[in-house]
Amino acid sequence: MGYPDPPPAAVSRRLADGPVSVAAARRFVRAALDGAPSDLVETAQLLVSELVTNAVLHARTEVEVSVARLDGRVRVRVGDRRPSRALVPQRCSPYSGTGQGLALVEQLASRFGADGDDAGKTVWFELWHEGPPPPSAGWETTVPPRPAERTVSLVDMPTALESACRQHRHAVLRELTLAASAGDPLGVPPEDLVAANDVNNVISAGMAAASAGPAPEPGLRTLALPLSAAALPAVRALRRVLGLAEARAREERLLTLPALPRGRAFQDWLFDEIAGQLTGGPPTAWTVVPRAPEVSSAELVPWDVGQVRASRMPTVAADEGNRIVATNGAAADLLGWDPDDLVGRRLTTLVPEHLRERHSAAFTSMLLTGRTRIVGRSVPLPALHRDGRLVPVRLYIQTQETADGRTVFVAQLVPRAATFLGGPRTPGRVREAAVGEPDGGRAPAGPDAGAGTDGARTAGARGGLTALDRLTLLAELAAQLNNTLDLDEGLQRAGRLLTRRLADWCVVDLFTADARVDRVCVVHRDPRALRPGAYEGTLSEVAEESRGPLARVLRGAGPLLLTDAPRPGQTESALDRAYVDLFRELGAGSAVVAPLRARRKIFGALTLARASGGPPFTEEDLTLVDDLVHGLALGVDNARLYQDTRSIAERLQRSLLPVLPEVEGLRLAARYAASSTTAQVGGDWYDSFVLPGGNTALVIGDVTGHDLDAAIAMSQLRSMLRGIAMDREEPPAEVLRRLDLANHSLHREATGTCVYGLIKGPPEGPWELTHSSAGHPPPLLTTRDGRTRYLDGGAGLLLGMDPHAARSTARDALPAHSTLLLYTDGLVERRDEPLDEALDRLRRHAADLAREPLDTFCDELLIGLGADSADDIAILAVRPSPPSTVRPSPPSTVRPRPPEG
Repeated sequence: MGYPDPPPAAVSRRLADGPVSVAAARRFVRAALDGAPSDLVETAQLLVSELVTNAVLHARTEVEVSVARLDGRVRVRVGDRRPSRALVPQRCSPYSGTGQGLALVEQLASRFGADGDDAGKTVWFELWHEGPPPPSAGWETTVPPRPAERTVSLVDMPTALESACRQHRHAVLRELTLAASAGDPLGVPPEDLVAANDVNNVISAGMAAASAGPAPEPGLRTLALPLSAAALPAVRALRRVLGLAEARAREERLLTLPALPRGRAFQDWLFDEIAGQLTGGPPTAWTVVPRAPEVSSAELVPWDVGQVRASRMPTVAADEGNRIVATNGAAADLLGWDPDDLVGRRLTTLVPEHLRERHSAAFTSMLLTGRTRIVGRSVPLPALHRDGRLVPVRLYIQTQETADGRTVFVAQLVPRAATFLGGPRTPGRVREAAVGEPDGGRAPAGPDAGAGTDGARTAGARGGLTALDRLTLLAELAAQLNNTLDLDEGLQRAGRLLTRRLADWCVVDLFTADARVDRVCVVHRDPRALRPGAYEGTLSEVAEESRGPLARVLRGAGPLLLTDAPRPGQTESALDRAYVDLFRELGAGSAVVAPLRARRKIFGALTLARASGGPPFTEEDLTLVDDLVHGLALGVDNARLYQDTRSIAERLQRSLLPVLPEVEGLRLAARYAASSTTAQVGGDWYDSFVLPGGNTALVIGDVTGHDLDAAIAMSQLRSMLRGIAMDREEPPAEVLRRLDLANHSLHREATGTCVYGLIKGPPEGPWELTHSSAGHPPPLLTTRDGRTRYLDGGAGLLLGMDPHAARSTARDALPAHSTLLLYTDGLVERRDEPLDEALDRLRRHAADLAREPLDTFCDELLIGLGADSADDIAILAVRPSPPSTVRPSPPSTVRPRPPEG
């Protein structure tokens, strides 16, 4: 008959290949078990429906179901005629919509197993109403696997992402199969669907077998996937079918949502590797494949809530339902919440009201289309504080997969005018490199990786570093700090280098502004030895009773050689006890503790430790460590000085951002966003004020340079322009001419661009703009119906070039409900892109936003065009609105309104 024989007293039924067989099998089992306990019958029905579904989807042959009642127990067998299609337990998460059939049988059946021969295979389970059953046989069948002709090497495969993508493939193919069975193939050729199902099962079986066992750190694994060279046409068919399925999912014709960009990129890499290697090509590691910003991520390990809670960067994580699933104290403090109060709320809780509708639409669109415009990019926008005020931040979002296959959206909120260096921090919060930022916490691959680094560390441990080795180590340590101006990332890189070359683990402690000790960096040669958030954080101050090695070094001693770990009996202060606890938990046989000193001041300490059982530190190592801490201290000091300078410049810029006036008949809004590259602060500014004669002045400008000098020059030009404009009401061209003359008299003459304009007209209109430009990008006028044009008139030479150059004034009508936009070049200019294309992009965005409220208009421009900007951005928008649409102010009063930036 082609099936293993059923046991005695069994009743059986053959069912046709097709989805209707699932319901028929349930009815047959209920009839066969008439009179049995109801819970046993319901369980048998559930499990048989899962097994018949598997047979329909994967075997696609006639199915035979048999039921036997033997001595108070029930045995159900499901057979098919395709023994070559082996069983593949998916081990999916509880959240997965597919792949649960065999797992349900394992959980609910008393015993289970599989039998097979050349004619077919049978999956069976038993339900025992009483008494303990003997152990199960498992899912292995006696049918030998077909030999593979090739082995595909999948190098550096991210395990969590692979699991999520595998579940997504199964869900999509299952829907397509069911739709085809119902007579709607959704444009997928039947032969392609059959081939796709078959080869997907083969790939999944190979992945499951090769992935057995725990995933290694950091969540990457290199797999050997056995495949026949004859499978190549089927793999190509699978790729075509999944491409069509993605299109149907975006059309909302499937229940399964489209894959997100990271998942699509992984699938492309997987199929490229299979196709390439089956035709003789070499393997390419996932970690070296170039990817788009929304796809790339340095954080390849499965997401864990501890990563968010331990991070010192303000971080919020949300699930696919747009609900907050985790946050940390830094984010809660920034936005005025308690962390536990935020968890479970909608993400829109943190979104300003004027952006909520667009946020919800964009989030839904991302899930339905798999396309996103802000994931993987640094986007300036406002966040909503609990008290209702807006907090300017730069938002950086990355997707991560959890170990059970779900997708989590992890957002970091970087305050736009804040510094995280040198300030006090909350105990227990870990400073980490930004998740997903370039080189965020991962050691770059290079000549130091692999066995060579272990050899160098062993040589160093024995005091055998040559003079050249020592110089090389000193140079590389300096490079780790000089290649980044982010102190946290620089210290992490330096720690990774030191643990590769010299120690098993290392610690950097720094003084905070309030004289406490902040453990900013703990790096171990084995990342699995560190628990997130367990070691870093703010410690107590160096008290008078502190007598331990760390306290001594922070007072000026050292380098100190510790031939064994500090003993608990020596501890007399909280700082000493914390140091002893660190050694006890990480383990050390010897250590060197050295002070970090710069400009004749000690501001921290470096601890290098080696575990017991290996070569200990000796007196010979102290000279090398002393040289190392000199270079490390210089790098840390430079990073702090840089951040202090940048912070001063940015605070100066923000202090000069004006309070916008409220003018009857006009709406005004402005935004300012510093560069997303933390290395630059520019001289962008905007201003608006009402002249004594009643006209409204508009100013926007950009001083050349990206440093504190540029910010100072900007403040001088801004003050001079306002004074000149208020002194006499002259045409804009004359005001700019006088500004250029005054600029020429400064000790350090500034060069820059500027637009100065005047809006004239009564509250009910009509309105007219007169303006003059000193080398600045032209204002953009957008009418309510979406027509746009640049106001190119009044163009002239940059400020600081020729104070006697002739300038002109342009005049333009401003229609009611139109939007006049003044902006700096950071909004439009992109490297290696013609300016005309950039200006056309701005026109399109402005046209799409023409009918949006003015605040939404400004924020959406920053979101759409300001992401990843390497320059500062300032925008000033004005919308003439008759009194019927604007609440009038008292006739004699001009009320200030704070800007949102």
